[in-house]
Amino acid sequence: MIKVMIHGRLPSLNEYIEAERTSRYKAAKMKNETEELIFWQIKKMKPIKSKIRIKFIWFEENRRRDPDNVRFSVKFILDALQKAGKLKNDNASWIDGFDGDDYVYGRGQGVMLEIREA
Repeated sequence: MIKVMIHGRLPSLNEYIEAERTSRYKAAKMKNETEELIFWQIKKMKPIKSKIRIKFIWFEENRRRDPDNVRFSVKFILDALQKAGKLKNDNASWIDGFDGDDYVYGRGQGVMLEIREA
């Protein structure tokens, strides 16, 4: 199993929608900045060579953001894994599924990925 911690507050779906409504350029910038933040934190991770399953453990400072909105950042995480060359593709040939999400409140912000072979 590979465990990777991504530190920092990732955008929620509501924040991304607001950026999209303001300007598509603002939303694109948000996506690029988020992927770059993730990229630098997964840089030392070994490349994934087989089909995987992923569990996400989300760390939030409080309960203000809805879990489904927080989970939206999965898109940014998977895209960053691809761009960093750690995951060949985020399609069904490489991702067998997700082992769920856990939420931990009051202990900073970020997300722990638990990646295992399918």
